[in-house]
Amino acid sequence: MNRSRSDVLAILGLARRAGEASGGTEAVRQAVRDGRAKVVVMATDASPTQLKKIRSTIHNRTIPQVFLGDRSTLGAAIGAAPLAAIAVTDASLAGRLLEGVGSEEATDAPDEPERRR
Repeated sequence: MNRSRSDVLAILGLARRAGEASGGTEAVRQAVRDGRAKVVVMATDASPTQLKKIRSTIHNRTIPQVFLGDRSTLGAAIGAAPLAAIAVTDASLAGRLLEGVGSEEATDAPDEPERRR
């Protein structure tokens, strides 16, 4: 059963109140390196540089990644300034969040330019 977008954002807020959310590029990367991140939620308007840093840290790890709203929306969901990404570190909350992002609106990644070599 898919949850509404506001329900998914509420799960992020619950994760923050439970101490199970890390917000911001560096905090997300640290949660990934420490093995605590269960899902990484990224803003659709995050800079390509920030997304590249996060993705390079996630590389070769099986951590789900979803896009959900813009930076302001993500920040507001956890009571913070605009954020490029949030890592949810609780498996149960991460599972509930992933159940809720079944809609195309929540999971579509912004178009990325192809890499040139």
